[in-house]
Amino acid sequence: MNADPLEIQKFSELAHRWWDPTSEFKPLHEINPLRLEWINARAALSGKKVIDIGCGGGILTESMARKGADATGIDLSDKALKVADLHSLESGVQVRYELIAAEDMAAREAGQYDVVTCMEMLEHVPDPGAIVKAAATLVKPGGQVFFSTINRNPKAYLYAVVGAEYLLRMLPKGTHDYGKFITPSELAQFVRAAGLQVDGLKGMTYNPLTKIYSLNQDTSVNYLVACSRPL
Repeated sequence: MNADPLEIQKFSELAHRWWDPTSEFKPLHEINPLRLEWINARAALSGKKVIDIGCGGGILTESMARKGADATGIDLSDKALKVADLHSLESGVQVRYELIAAEDMAAREAGQYDVVTCMEMLEHVPDPGAIVKAAATLVKPGGQVFFSTINRNPKAYLYAVVGAEYLLRMLPKGTHDYGKFITPSELAQFVRAAGLQVDGLKGMTYNPLTKIYSLNQDTSVNYLVACSRPL
């Protein structure tokens, strides 16, 4: 299985706090409107069949369903999925969640989705290229795939590890492993090898003074990639 048991355990132990906007998941709550609107502007989610790989507690998945998407979320943390399911019941937003690996879902439901998302996950798995390939398999010809991850360079280490985990304490220590960070060129190679094409690249930055995230052209730390599967 293309998963690190320690990573799954780490996020499972925090699962009960997933929907608390003041918890360790506060950054996810704050960046979610940005990534949601970026995806929606490119893919027009309403009426689309969408799958969110590595959905965790369902923050992005449920927000895409609120936009009118027929949304499915998959993850390998049973605890996170139970939290996602419970929140879906409480909010009344219909989402399908399943405990299944992306590769297994791709084998079962190849070419079934208009939109595939995989956000803040690639830097947590042993073989990110296999996840990209699974995403490419899941999407329909003409469909769109969205990834977000963290660049690998000294600035990214300083901001995403030292700054976010140790100085600002925005994330629990040990959240990220610098060795698993992925450069945009590496991700582009995975994308092309999977038969997708890169359509757009966007950076996401955090201003510690204003405590505001924004999308821009600075891909030196966090970045998002929009792809499509040719017809």
